[in-house]
Amino acid sequence: MKKGKNWQIKLGIFLMLFSGVFFAATLVIPLFDLPTRTKVIASTTSFVLMEVVFWAGGLLVGKELFTKYKQKLDPRNWFKKKNRTVPAKESIPDSKATKKASDH
Repeated sequence: MKKGKNWQIKLGIFLMLFSGVFFAATLVIPLFDLPTRTKVIASTTSFVLMEVVFWAGGLLVGKELFTKYKQKLDPRNWFKKKNRTVPAKESIPDSKATKKASDH
């Protein structure tokens, strides 16, 4: 990996994780004792900032790392069992297919 790219990847990962702070703020802001209009504006702003920061981080890390970290940050994937693929054995020819081929 090039040394110049290393800081971009680190910054991108940091931004993707830091977007969680804005997400948490979006959930916490309505609990404060503020006027409704202020809550709506602050929550909306926090949500938009979350998206902007997350996607900016995604642009810095690149497509491959972005999809990898996006999958890991998705709560729907947190408790799924990982599929472990078993290498396929060599296929054994079907005896009926072998008989038909030898009949011709």
